[in-house]
Amino acid sequence: MSRLIHSRLSPSRFFNTLGSIRRGRYLSTESNKIDEPLKVEEAEPVNAPPPPVEKLLVLGGNGFVGSHICKEALDRGLSVASLSRSGKSSIQEPWASKVNWHQGDLLSGDSWKEALGGVTSVISCVGGFGSNTYMYKINGTANINAVRAAAEKGIKRFVYISASDFGVVNYLLQGYYDGKRATETELLTRFPYGHVILRPGFIYGTRRVGSMKLPLGVIGSPLEMIMQYAKPLNQVPVVGPLLTPPVDVKAVAKVAVRGATDPVFPPGIVDVYGLRRYSKQKTF
Repeated sequence: MSRLIHSRLSPSRFFNTLGSIRRGRYLSTESNKIDEPLKVEEAEPVNAPPPPVEKLLVLGGNGFVGSHICKEALDRGLSVASLSRSGKSSIQEPWASKVNWHQGDLLSGDSWKEALGGVTSVISCVGGFGSNTYMYKINGTANINAVRAAAEKGIKRFVYISASDFGVVNYLLQGYYDGKRATETELLTRFPYGHVILRPGFIYGTRRVGSMKLPLGVIGSPLEMIMQYAKPLNQVPVVGPLLTPPVDVKAVAKVAVRGATDPVFPPGIVDVYGLRRYSKQKTF
């Protein structure tokens, strides 16, 4: 019996076998695969879809400020839609054909809400002048309806083109400014972390009136250069706010689009001096 056991597994062969196991030689029960290297197959490439394009809705996109915002957004590679009471713009320029124009009235019904489909951010340029009642409806009620609808849709950012305080002028245009401030309050409530409120003063640039082009920059640009140094005088009661410098419509458009799409742009109110500062930054 002892000879049989010895022949099957002698002490020397036992310890040699144990050492081989410790060194990892016997990883397979098939002797012909002991020393084969590990084979690694290459993964097949995955065709991931491109990231979604931001879709911007401009309320009042066929107006003076709104049209510049649409063009700026298109230049940034965004998908752009516009909603206004007149619908499609009369502007005969190549960029205008790239905008998805919607017709609708923010004060009438819910049909205009279809324009919010797929939208990631909204910029409102809606505003107007007239009687105090009319101005409050256009600058306040219409915009408040838009803010609430955008919030219900889960849209992440809302930029509102408001207006700078002009002291005594605020009392002369009470409905206008009351409407603007009511919209600002609604924005703070509905979009506490996703609102940007721009408060420019006089906005200059090339304004279209029918087939005519009014070069408002001829007046606005020199005034901006002069009045930018009058900032300390803005604190003077009554007349101080009247010295708020004008701002280029292109600067307003640039900051509005950045505020609507840049995730690190801080929420809050941007006055005319902030507009000048942000528009000159080259990080966007």
